[in-house]
Amino acid sequence: MAEHPTAPLAGVRVIEFTHMVMGPAAGLILADLGADVIKIEPARGDNTRRLPGSGAGYFPMYNRNKRSFCVDLKAPAGKDAVLKLIDSADVVIENFRPGTMDRLGFGYDTLNARNPRLIYCSEKGFLQGPYEHRTALDEVAQMMGGLAYMTGPPGQPLRAGTSVIDVQGGMFGATGILAALFQRTVTGRGQQVVASLYESTAFLVGQHMAQFAVTGKPAAPMPARVSAWAIYQVFETGDDDQVFVGVVSDKQWKLLCEAFELDDLAADETLATNNDRVAHKERLLPIIKDTFRQYTKQQLMDKLEKTGLPFAPITRPEELFDDPHLNAGGGLLPITVTDGERAGESTKLPALPMEMSGQRFGIHRDVPRAGQHTREVLAEAGYSETDIDQLIADGVVGAE
Repeated sequence: MAEHPTAPLAGVRVIEFTHMVMGPAAGLILADLGADVIKIEPARGDNTRRLPGSGAGYFPMYNRNKRSFCVDLKAPAGKDAVLKLIDSADVVIENFRPGTMDRLGFGYDTLNARNPRLIYCSEKGFLQGPYEHRTALDEVAQMMGGLAYMTGPPGQPLRAGTSVIDVQGGMFGATGILAALFQRTVTGRGQQVVASLYESTAFLVGQHMAQFAVTGKPAAPMPARVSAWAIYQVFETGDDDQVFVGVVSDKQWKLLCEAFELDDLAADETLATNNDRVAHKERLLPIIKDTFRQYTKQQLMDKLEKTGLPFAPITRPEELFDDPHLNAGGGLLPITVTDGERAGESTKLPALPMEMSGQRFGIHRDVPRAGQHTREVLAEAGYSETDIDQLIADGVVGAE
């Protein structure tokens, strides 16, 4: 669990004022890349630790490789302690409502005056404009940004099945931070970076906006869309299971016909090109469906894999724990559950989806327990053991 001195962001210190997903996701990326990320939590710990249901996985997923410092930011002694950390920090990340950090005394202008080299990342609902003071959530952004409309059947807007906008907003925040760190090597100064939920959603659906610009026709929701390819959907198998199959080129069409001995289709000139097949989709698809139903799920996937065609089983999230590819390639990282009914139990969660020099990024710190590193962080800031004990006794900081 030691620091990695050769990690890309080794030596970069990040002070993270975040909760839920968007802000923690930005910090997670930097932490996995080797930055020393100190997570500022309320004296009793981040409320995200205690979320039920679909929120129960937020904290363990997005807070590994960080240190936990629990502190009352409204207490003068607590504020002073955090300001000492910020004075020597490289990055601050926050994802609170507009104005909150200013009221607490940790706004950009205040911190920039103290530490001109500081990069200050705000993860917000909206960038500058008429909506910038609204409160936003992942679901709010998906609804008003067109993603929910595109995901559900016509007339039934449906949010995506994960916090995709929160995570993407965190990714853009991390990207901005990395760009600002690079620019600081030239200018010597930090700057404010802002990433947002709404604009992240608009960026995702930009392809559908472009589709309208090109064709003059509104994009239909995905369940009702006119696909660019004739074979590009989920098919039933002979053992009552499902497999997605896509054929997205003329070469792949020839491979499909050859693999499944569809000689008549291969010889049919009216199906020779992709656009031909789309035009005759209603005639073609029943034949493909009947062909695939002759195989079990595993038989079909085995045949498709040998052929090199795009395919996918319909997998549930909990089934990924046993995925051979993820387990073989360092795609799942061992962590310990810190809160809830299964606190103390070991599990595995997805690593960053990238490699550098052929290496994946792993765990150098487990998911922190609330206040686990409070004493350590304060000692690094110059506090004596007596001072730390007094801060704990006064309720200014929380520690294990």
